[in-house]
This record gives sequence, structure tokens and C-alpha cells, in this order.
Amino acid sequence: KLRGEGADMYEAGVAVRDTMIALGLAIDGGKDSLSMATLVPGTDNAREETVKSPGTLVVSAYAACPDITLTVTPDLKQPNSDILFIDLAPGLARLGGSALAHVYGQVGDETPDLDDPANLRAAFEVTQTLIGERKVRAGHDRSDGGLITTLLEMSFAGDRGIAIRLESGGISPIDLLYNEELGLVIEVDADDTDEIIKTYKDNGVQAERIGTSTASSDITIKVDDNAVLSDPIGPLRELWEETSFQLDKLQANPDCVDEERRVNQERSAPAYALSFTPHSTAPSLLEQEIKPKVAILREEGSNGDREMASAFHFAGLEPWDVSMADLASGQITLDTFRGVAFVGGFSFADVMDSAKGWAGVIRYNQRVLEQMQQFHDRTDTFSLGICNGCQLMALLGWVPGEQLPDNQQPRFVHNVSGRFESRFSTVRIDPSPSIMLQGMGDSVLGVWVAHGEGRAYFPDNETQKSIEQRNMVALRYADDEGNATEQYPHNPNGSPSGIAGLCSEDGRHLAMMPHPERAFLKWQWGWMPGSWDDLEASPWLKMFQNARSWCDQT
Repeated sequence: KLRGEGADMYEAGVAVRDTMIALGLAIDGGKDSLSMATLVPGTDNAREETVKSPGTLVVSAYAACPDITLTVTPDLKQPNSDILFIDLAPGLARLGGSALAHVYGQVGDETPDLDDPANLRAAFEVTQTLIGERKVRAGHDRSDGGLITTLLEMSFAGDRGIAIRLESGGISPIDLLYNEELGLVIEVDADDTDEIIKTYKDNGVQAERIGTSTASSDITIKVDDNAVLSDPIGPLRELWEETSFQLDKLQANPDCVDEERRVNQERSAPAYALSFTPHSTAPSLLEQEIKPKVAILREEGSNGDREMASAFHFAGLEPWDVSMADLASGQITLDTFRGVAFVGGFSFADVMDSAKGWAGVIRYNQRVLEQMQQFHDRTDTFSLGICNGCQLMALLGWVPGEQLPDNQQPRFVHNVSGRFESRFSTVRIDPSPSIMLQGMGDSVLGVWVAHGEGRAYFPDNETQKSIEQRNMVALRYADDEGNATEQYPHNPNGSPSGIAGLCSEDGRHLAMMPHPERAFLKWQWGWMPGSWDDLEASPWLKMFQNARSWCDQT
């Protein structure tokens, strides 16, 4: 409706059309938000003003992924790799609209553009082929902040030093390093470098080796042999994270934010350790017609049931989807089940605190309460509670299972950080009577956490002391050295002594805050040491296999 907006929209439409034709793609729908403006009424001291939103086109793309393990992440993987720069805008260094311009309160005159769609398509296809051949160890696009930010972020994420040398080609170092033209940086094995560069060039794409990853903690970037940056990773990463920490202080416990800042300065790759050798489940167990049945129990707001069912299925058990309404109506009973898994999520939106609504459904429905009690008292049954289910098992008294009065019963309360924590954390598995963790003691593993109320709270100190003395703490949050810790963010919720899970004295009932069902396959891990690439299975699968073995033995 404003002057010039129609022409801008037309030009954008033509550009999208031409690009789609060149790339062989199609857009199947959309919403016109290219022309938006707000009229601000005038006041006594100011005149009426029209404020326009920036003209922006956002295209969201979805594609099939035939192999989820072919995932390229930005973190540099190893020292002495070659770092290649794939420049999709050779000779250009437009700074308009860049992060650099924004820092200095400017907009600029000329912005980067897609001038050659055929070049982009060729680069994409070559890169996809290299990924399929597992020749790309790490990769990152040249985006916000330009090439220098791309290189630094790859170094920060992998905790690897880099030695970079760039040719200016007549472009100033500032323009060369901070322009946000199209391009990407990849890490490859040095033995593959010449072949990879030739493949790109044979397809008309400019590619060059610009440096290497190193075993040191130093970052060195040179332009025409002149050092423009030479500093250790630590101070640069701290500077890079400063804005995030300042934002964190506005939404989390400032003490936790300050602690994370201090901890990050000394972080290293976590020292994962295995006390056993993971194996896939024997095909003979998976193919059996009759298997032990496990009720995957959920309530309104639960959201971890599919992962939980998959984990038990892959271990050779038979998972059943059971809702609380099924039990309350009598449509199904727990009489034929060997196991019950209380899944994670937000039962009843957690409006009454962690799992209290779910516990109320059980405690105040006589039919359900009797079902639960009978199942609990049978000696041939086991139970697992994860996250929201862990909170429920504590409220029901299933862990530690000593028939404690409510005012002494451990429970899980709000995180010390004051916010929902979603991280890939490290836990140490303690030796315990838990039937699901047998043979896994002293292992140090990565696992997902996702909770806002996960801090173990013991109203009675003597209860905590008794539980620990009898080895009923099944696992603890660990630092990068694998030691139990209360330090944030290694310990995401502030649990005393790093307690992340409890079990009953007979080992049949296990409650834990982390989510092993979200890491029972290797590709689900957020990070795994390269030395574990040849593992036959994820270490967490053993936990569910143990449940199957126990059922067979009893």
C-alpha cells in the first residue's frame, strides 16, 4: 500500500522464480508478509509516522534424510586436518547488512546476493556427495559475522586451535574477513584435500586450502602473511559468549550464570568411560513371539512415550501403550505386565508442581491405586521412571521405597538455576542394586536432560545419608573428569552430591531425571568420542537389555 512496495514485491517474486528454475526447486505455498507497515499516531510534540518492517523473504525447506548418521556439525574433530574454504562469491566482499555494519550502527550500501544459482547448486551437489562418502568431518556456512566468525566458531566448538592463511586478492582484511557472502568452510583429512579441491573445481566451484586444525589452544589468522589475529581459544571464546551470559542473567539465577562462565574457561571434552562392552540385542530375542510385556504408562501432558517404547522394543521386550484412563476405566489391568515405565513430559502441565497431578490420579482413584500397589508388591515386576515419571515415583514412595512418611520422602523440586534445563550432560553410574544398571557401574556416559524441576530434595538429612550408605543412589551428575559434582552446569539442577537417580533397596524400581531412552541409539547422542565410533551399540541400550535379562531369569 506504500509507494515502492509493490515494485519491491514484484522484483522479489521474479528473483524467487528465476532462482527456483535454476535450482530445480518449487515452493508449494506461502504467506505474503513482505509489505507490512504500522502507522504511529502523532502527539503534541511529534508528527504522524509510518514505520515499515524490513522487506524479507524467508524460505523454509524440508528434505528426506536417508541416513541420519551422515550428520556434519561445526566442531573441528581432530588436529592436523585441512580446512577448506568454498567461496561461492569469488572476488566479492559486500558488507551491506552485515553484523560488522550493525555493530557500528550502519547499514551499508551493497548487500551480498545470490548472483550465480548454478554455482550454488554445483557446490551443494558436490558437498552432498562428499558427505555421503564421509569425507567431511566438520562444516559451517559463512554467515553472520563473516569468514572470521565461521572459523572461530568451529574452533570454539571443537576446542581445537587453528592456523589460517588467506590471500587478500586486493580486498582489505576487514572486507575479506567480515563480509557475509555465500560460502562454506569444511574440515577434511589432509590425504583427501587435493582430490576434494579438484572435484569442486571440476564442477566450476572455487575451493582452496586455507589452513589446518592444530593440537594447540592457539588461534592464528594471517592475511598475506600479516597476522590479524593471534590469541588463545579461551579468552576469545569468553568474549564470544559474553552477550549470551548477559542475556542469561535476565532469565536465570545470576549465580548459576556466573558459575557457568567460570567453569567454561576450564572445560575439556568429557572423560566418558565404559565398564562393559555394548552389544546389539540378539536377533533371537527380537524375533520371539512371546516377550515380557512392559506398560509404557502416560498421562495427559506426557511426551516421552514413543522413545520409551522404542528403547524397550530394541531390547527384546513388548511395549504396550497404556494411559491412566485405561487403568481408571478398567479397560486394562497391570496383571500381565512384567514392567511399568512412567514416561517424561509435563503431566497436567505441571501446574501443581512436578507430577503432583499425576500422583493425585493414582492416590485418589481406588481402582488405580490398588492396581499400582499390587504391581509394586509383586516380586516379579520392575518399574522405571524418567523425568516426570521419576518425580511421580518419588511422590508415590516407590523410591527409595522405605514407606517413609510424606514429610521425610525425597522428591524433586525446582532447579537452582530457576529455569528449564535442556542439555547433553554427563553422568557417572554408581554401583547399586538396580536391576536395570547391573554391569554398568563406574561407567561415565553422556545423556540428555530436559527438566525444570529436577533437583533431588531430602527433607530429612538422615534419609539421604541412609540411602547413600546402602548404595541406593544409582547415578550422579559428573564433571569433565567424570567425578560426581554439584557444580553448574555439569550438575544442571543443583542436586546434592550430584544425585541424578534413586533405586529401591531390592533394585526393582529405578527413578532417574536424565533421559536414557533418548540416547539408546548411537546417533541420538549429542557427542560421542571418536574412539567409540566402532561400538556395536549405544551404551544406554544395555540398561533396557538388563530388564529383559532379569525378566528371563525370574
